[in-house]
Amino acid sequence: MIESHLPILQIVVPLTAASLCVLLRHKTVVWVFATIVSWTTLAIAIMLLMRVLDQGILSYALGSWLAPWGIEIRIDSVNAYILLLVAIIGAVVLLYAPSSVAEEIPGDSHHLFYSAYLLCLTGLLGITATGDAFNLFVFLEISSLSSYALISLGKDRRALTAAYQYLVLGTIGATFILIGIGFMYMMTGTLNMADLAVQLDSVKNTRTVITAFAFFSVGVSLKLALFPLHLWLPNAYAFAPSVVTALLAATATKVSIYVLLRFIFSIFGTDFAFEAMRLDAVLLPLALIGIFVGSTVAVFQNNIKRMLAYSSVAQVGYMILGISFVSMTGLTGGIVHLFNHALMKGALFLIMGGIVLRIGSVNMDDMRGLGKRMPVTMAAFVLGGLSLIGVPLTVGFISKWYLVHAAIEQGMWPVAVFILLGSLLAVIYVWRVIEVAYFQEDQLGEEHEIKELPLTMHIAIWLLISATIIFGIFTPLTVGVAKKAASLLLGI
Repeated sequence: MIESHLPILQIVVPLTAASLCVLLRHKTVVWVFATIVSWTTLAIAIMLLMRVLDQGILSYALGSWLAPWGIEIRIDSVNAYILLLVAIIGAVVLLYAPSSVAEEIPGDSHHLFYSAYLLCLTGLLGITATGDAFNLFVFLEISSLSSYALISLGKDRRALTAAYQYLVLGTIGATFILIGIGFMYMMTGTLNMADLAVQLDSVKNTRTVITAFAFFSVGVSLKLALFPLHLWLPNAYAFAPSVVTALLAATATKVSIYVLLRFIFSIFGTDFAFEAMRLDAVLLPLALIGIFVGSTVAVFQNNIKRMLAYSSVAQVGYMILGISFVSMTGLTGGIVHLFNHALMKGALFLIMGGIVLRIGSVNMDDMRGLGKRMPVTMAAFVLGGLSLIGVPLTVGFISKWYLVHAAIEQGMWPVAVFILLGSLLAVIYVWRVIEVAYFQEDQLGEEHEIKELPLTMHIAIWLLISATIIFGIFTPLTVGVAKKAASLLLGI
């Protein structure tokens, strides 16, 4: 009986728990409660993916009002894949959280922090699961508002400025998305995504639908931090609390890319988006410029969280590049890189959170000799960095291989070379950290003892690092499901 309600439980469980966290004032109790909820959410996501792969598309009508009149939660191989990703990151980050939160968040605000965290998780899961365009906007606002609050909790005063900048740009993006949805509703009289895809077919050439497409594309591009609409991202990642950075870096932009995929391929359709509107002619050059600019700026950063943030701008470029190929291989590469990047970047930001806990800094100069002081932590950073570069036997290699293959398939040899150039730039900025940590002398002296991280933090970090290796060798889950998702989006 409960299996039939899994789609709604995916959203209701963390949403209900978020309100209960406000009532739990004890720091340990509220963390244990939030962690149990997040792992329950992960279990639901796993069951949903298994059911989708076994039975096909799942539809859940709220209040028994059937679509398109009622609100529908619709789960297929595309969003089941993203639900699993968001739930994995949400659960692992909370396992890591207590020591980091105790250091960076005032003790009397822990219950509010975990409440906002679960609200953000609810919003991200809701965006992914809903089959209703307006509810997508509602969940987008839930995740965004809670993200602004979470970012502002950073100890550095610049966190407030970063949160405000994100609020302004995020609001502009959300407004553009809402205008696009409003225009689509005006032309079709429906908000159900599956019904929108049918109803739009007869009015696609109208100015209203073309305007809706333009507003929606720009709004989502701002949310996913596509160059040059990425200005909110570096400061938001650099100055937010470490736990928040790890969650948002691994999930927020990925969910926005899912929204772009859903509307372009499933609602507007490839013929309209890429033949009539020539969206690929816009996405491909912006993706390439984003890869180059993001990687180049990352090379010159001394703050390692900012370095990883600019790296994320480049990695978003890889994902958008895969979409712009409009091919089975390219789309598979983009989708699988979406999953793989979440694992490696989530792990790297968790590692930086641990370094903040021990030395109180993320500046490169302060990490001299840290490879000897924190060998287990820095070993995890090296493995995560290798995956970010795209070394064989890591997840980064798998997704970049598909992207290079897709470029060669279409005769775009310069694009294939550009992808490899992006990896070479990643070698430079990852090596800068390794050189400082392992090959420069420790300035603190032996009398300053730096301990390794607590066990729960190591477990969380190594779960993600292990995943970057395991899924780099055994790919049936990541690549297999990504292929099914790409096939569904392309209608082949």
